[in-house]
Amino acid sequence: MASEGMCTGKDKIDITLELKDGPVGLELWCDVAPAHAERIASLAAEGFYNGVVFHRVIDGFMAQTGDPTGTGMGGSDLPDLKAEFNDKPFERGTLGMARSADPDSANSQFFITFGDTPHLNGQYTVFGKVVSGMEHVDAIKKGDGANGMVNDPDSIVSMTPAGE
Repeated sequence: MASEGMCTGKDKIDITLELKDGPVGLELWCDVAPAHAERIASLAAEGFYNGVVFHRVIDGFMAQTGDPTGTGMGGSDLPDLKAEFNDKPFERGTLGMARSADPDSANSQFFITFGDTPHLNGQYTVFGKVVSGMEHVDAIKKGDGANGMVNDPDSIVSMTPAGE
């Protein structure tokens, strides 16, 4: 079980996301979106994301993961989070929380942007960024069609807070 308060006293949490092509360094921003950074880090520490697929991947836009069912409809058993909109822009390598039409419905799903996506600014919670290994994110298998659903999708090998 993950320790409570992973953001306590910290501005950021470093996470290692291991993909099929190599490691990706993530920085979660406790000082910008504390509840979201805490949620992702805690689930990562519990091994929640290990083996979870990138179920929706749109070339030039984003790669979405975090649903243990692989359908885009699932999440963790934890309650949904209230949005923490902030002034951080969606740029290449930004980490954003996926949600339904309800701004306060983020749970465990998140996405990584492949490029600048200013139309998402202020609409989704930004909670961190890729700090290394973006080339491995670029190599994630892309989906077909407008919704980006992926047949035989790539998965997260492991996702752990640095030092664990």
